[in-house]
Amino acid sequence: MRVLATLLNEWRLFRRDLAGMVLLFLMPLGLTVVMALIQDAPFREYRDYVFDVLWVDNDGGPMAAKLHDALSSGQFRLIDTVSGRRLDSTALRNLVQTGDYKMGIVIPAGISAEVVNSANQVANEMSKSTGAVGKLPARDTRSLTIAMYFDPVSKQAMKLSLLNAIDKQLTRTQAEMILGRLSDKLASLDSTQQTRFNLQEKLQAVGVREYSTGNAKAAQLNTNSVQHNVPAWAIFGLFFIIIPIAGNMIREREEGSLMRIRLIPGSYYSIITGKLLFYVLLGIGQFYTMLLAGRLLMPLLGLPALYMGHAPLALLVTVTMIALTATAYGLLVGALFQTPNQALPFGALSIVILSAIGGIWVPVEILPAGLQQLAKVSPLYWGLDAINNLFLRSGGFATVWKPLLILLGYTLVFVALSGWIEQSRRR
Repeated sequence: MRVLATLLNEWRLFRRDLAGMVLLFLMPLGLTVVMALIQDAPFREYRDYVFDVLWVDNDGGPMAAKLHDALSSGQFRLIDTVSGRRLDSTALRNLVQTGDYKMGIVIPAGISAEVVNSANQVANEMSKSTGAVGKLPARDTRSLTIAMYFDPVSKQAMKLSLLNAIDKQLTRTQAEMILGRLSDKLASLDSTQQTRFNLQEKLQAVGVREYSTGNAKAAQLNTNSVQHNVPAWAIFGLFFIIIPIAGNMIREREEGSLMRIRLIPGSYYSIITGKLLFYVLLGIGQFYTMLLAGRLLMPLLGLPALYMGHAPLALLVTVTMIALTATAYGLLVGALFQTPNQALPFGALSIVILSAIGGIWVPVEILPAGLQQLAKVSPLYWGLDAINNLFLRSGGFATVWKPLLILLGYTLVFVALSGWIEQSRRR
């Protein structure tokens, strides 16, 4: 009777404010959509972008031409003319400094000749070791540097990524020119058979390929803004249910409805059970609404669709446990404070802090080492870890039992404390 009375009482309190119940679903949904759109860029790989790059070629040789063609066919749009005027080094630096363009490249004079000289040196060494006659013209090596300029507000991570991409392309272009020179030299060593050596092909006998770490039947995907933000902010919204829980508990004490329920014989924990049942069902509905939006709404906004794993029963159990922990925390906050002015700010700020250190805002992996350890104190961390095990690691019950057990421990502690506080207040 106490459980049923508590269920009916919670529904009565919510029915008074149906607009608030609607907002309980719509506000987390709106937050999830906005955060997924905002964080789409940081989660996308740099190869998905085409960068405008200012280009000044002071060399005019084959090395600069090959590098230009290689970069232009990839993720860079090379620009050598602005407002009808051909760029020079000074104009390039000014345009990057003012932020009109994010980066620029200046090719120094003589770079092609230096690559040819290096190839001649290698060819001469090989000829000497094989006893071949003839020597290609070569001189001492001198160091040349391709200059790169970045907008001062560019993030260091983006600089390093672009520098690595261009350095890789530069190395490849130099290797092609040197190997081509060596192929010509080696072909000339065997004039009787007219053999043509393709050194570049020989050096590609061993390659690199990425393979999936999981089951071949499972979807192979990397985390993106949707896969992170939809589950993360759904958990955040679910924990934010403590606001109506705490508010309703304080309202019950002020209106006297809690006293009437207590007059029904039985333990106070039966009242807590009724509250848990009502808000857990509400939280499950809220969470699956968010997941449905990630599945159907996000693609309409130009974002990837949410992948929800292949263990629907394990997902339901996980969502239920997260909702149970969130509800239990709300009961603790509602029992701990006497007025809404005490409970609501504490509840809201505590959830914001727990979500910040628990990997909701950004993945825990990019937090400082100390915060990565502190993150394990947050129940939101374990909830998100369980969801990631199901969605990204294509797991099942075997991969989520540990975080679910920890969430159950949080739930029992929160329920025990809230029951003890309420019973102490009654005495």
